[in-house]
Amino acid sequence: MSTRDLVLCALFAALLGGLGMAPPIPLGFLPVPITAQTLGVMLAGTILGARRGGIAALLFVLLVAAGLPLLAGGRGGIGVLMGPTGGFVLAFPLAAFVTGWLAERFATGANPIRLFAVSVGGGVLVVYAGGIPWLWLVAGLPIEKAVFGSLAFVPGDLIKAGVAAVAASSVRRAGILPIHA
Repeated sequence: MSTRDLVLCALFAALLGGLGMAPPIPLGFLPVPITAQTLGVMLAGTILGARRGGIAALLFVLLVAAGLPLLAGGRGGIGVLMGPTGGFVLAFPLAAFVTGWLAERFATGANPIRLFAVSVGGGVLVVYAGGIPWLWLVAGLPIEKAVFGSLAFVPGDLIKAGVAAVAASSVRRAGILPIHA
């Protein structure tokens, strides 16, 4: 891994942390707000690719585990990661990796439709696949309630996938970053 790759991974880990500073959007009927951090996961995968995107998200999760207040609302630490919604955050590295892997195979150009599809496939589905079972296990919710409660976040995540697709398409058209590492 080159110095440039390390810098890009650190930059996107910082981007994930910066997106945590965006004001969360509360949902009146759920205790968990909508945050912008899954947008960072999608951007890391679609712009950096599988390996670098996964490393960037892993670095972010390690910084959160170390106690840095990088999650929405200024939260951080092992206790937050082991809490009911920790599975969503713990899924970030795999989600960024899968998003990048899908992008490297199915969205090699700057087509925003394909980039949207890979963002949904990796950045939404993988995060939910990690978070919903975790929520079921840790919070003791019936699985159908964990799934149903998570569905409230799907519209926002689709909007974030659209933003990630447009941003990744623009970066790729500009040719300022190599798509694959």
